[in-house]
Amino acid sequence: MTLHRDVVPGIHRLEYAHTNQYLVENGDRLVLIDAGLPRSYPALVSAIRELGRDTDAVSDLIITHGHFDHVGTARRLAKEWHLPVHVHDADAWLASHPYRYAHQNLTRFGVPLRNPRSLAVLGRMTIAGALAVRGVDPSTITRFGDDAVLPGGAAVIATPGHTFGHVSLHFPERNAVIAGDALVTLDPYTAATGPRMIAGSATADLERNRSSLDALAATGADTLLPGHGVPWHHGVAVAVERARGTDG
Repeated sequence: MTLHRDVVPGIHRLEYAHTNQYLVENGDRLVLIDAGLPRSYPALVSAIRELGRDTDAVSDLIITHGHFDHVGTARRLAKEWHLPVHVHDADAWLASHPYRYAHQNLTRFGVPLRNPRSLAVLGRMTIAGALAVRGVDPSTITRFGDDAVLPGGAAVIATPGHTFGHVSLHFPERNAVIAGDALVTLDPYTAATGPRMIAGSATADLERNRSSLDALAATGADTLLPGHGVPWHHGVAVAVERARGTDG
């Protein structure tokens, strides 16, 4: 895992196997956004200590959506760190069954096979435990709706399409949006970079995802922090316009 401190002030990016997690400072506590892949756990602990904290500083885990690469350590964190796991109502079931996701393409493997550069990306994710994720224990899930404000000042933006309950998180005081997989700068299924939607191999409804981009642009934020790929610091609205020109 690579720790990138203060990608915007008070938000730190953790990248492991092409998958991002974020630690958001909230006073003397930390809020973790997304739970990555199972083998990221030791590196997550190291990153927290590199920030001068211990794991008991983490108060909450917020999940942008229920796919396996975003809930990989959630069960363990809830059990061992006693964290509430915040998941949107419409993705709560998926978070507990992270391989039973809808996808628009008839096959999940056609796009990667047509884009062989993606096989290295997906291979690293597999080594990191992508095929061995246990879903979130339903008893640890705290559900929220479209208009919630979550720990750390995260204002929920409903961005369905990648999954039916996908959310992004707006941090107005930090002028940033954590977009999950609604808009990324690396598509693991094609290895394409730059602002884009993820291919239909892992997206439930591409047109609904495309429509959700309006809500991201409406934030007017300068920085977009994606679930995969590097941050975009040139305006969320610009990222949205570029993503509209991609195939998804």
